[in-house]
Amino acid sequence: MREETRTVPVQGLLAEVARLKAEGWRLVTLTASELDAERLDLLYHFDRELRLQHLRVAVAKGEAAPSISPVFFSAALVENEIQDLFGVRFAGLLVDFGGGLYREPESPAAPFCRRGGPRPEAPPTEGGGQTPGGEGCATR
Repeated sequence: MREETRTVPVQGLLAEVARLKAEGWRLVTLTASELDAERLDLLYHFDRELRLQHLRVAVAKGEAAPSISPVFFSAALVENEIQDLFGVRFAGLLVDFGGGLYREPESPAAPFCRRGGPRPEAPPTEGGGQTPGGEGCATR
């Protein structure tokens, strides 16, 4: 199995994803990785004929990334998951749960983000305490 990883500018992501689909590539999944206090990497994973191709897109925290759900509808679920867990917003997301796919109102914002600006204060829990918090990278 061969693998290739390419860095793509956020402005060229949709065109590149559309090209891959036209060539017969299948979307496997997306992953997110926090790089530092200002940036996240979004990795888009594709396969075709025992080959893997990965697109890497750096996104500034607080900026929206383009949704690829208009090209691969199945991306809507994982893009919602990344919104919940990392606080990244996806512009043009066909089905947007608005941060509520997994999280409840008392959940910490962007629980997988550990670096960056202050996380908003969590609402009190039933017992009067606070939900886990700390430093994070997104607001609701």
